[in-house]
Amino acid sequence: MRKQQKGFSLIELLIVVAIILIIAAIAIPNLLRARISANDSAAAATIRTINTSEVTYSTTYVTAGYSADLKSLGPNATTCTAPTSTGACLLDNIVGCTAAVCPKGGYNYFMTATATTAPVPDYTASAGPLGVSTGSRNYCSNPDCGCQVQHVNHRSGRC
Repeated sequence: MRKQQKGFSLIELLIVVAIILIIAAIAIPNLLRARISANDSAAAATIRTINTSEVTYSTTYVTAGYSADLKSLGPNATTCTAPTSTGACLLDNIVGCTAAVCPKGGYNYFMTATATTAPVPDYTASAGPLGVSTGSRNYCSNPDCGCQVQHVNHRSGRC
């Protein structure tokens, strides 16, 4: 009489592990590309939000012109019950952070202005990936672009 086998043999287990590794090798790069694509789309949308906030800021605070930095568009440590030109509450506290560069969703967001005192006539909002595994493009926009998000020209570094 033959003994009944309980469990799996080593060969069977190795075959199952090999199949799982092959499936993972196929799936993981696709998942990484999907995450990068999602981060790219979110960065473009955030730059559009910054543009909309700048237009709202410039029409609300006419004497100030555009905002010179992201913190003025955000809450800037205010409660947002009475927004001001230094804390307009048009962006959340993540994108409108008090630092010069605001990280969110695999991208760094930052803004430069042509003047630091009011009225600010021009600005450039930019987004750059934190690394090659978080994003694939740099985005920027300014009032001259007609509020359209553009890819950064790598040769000139301008919108």
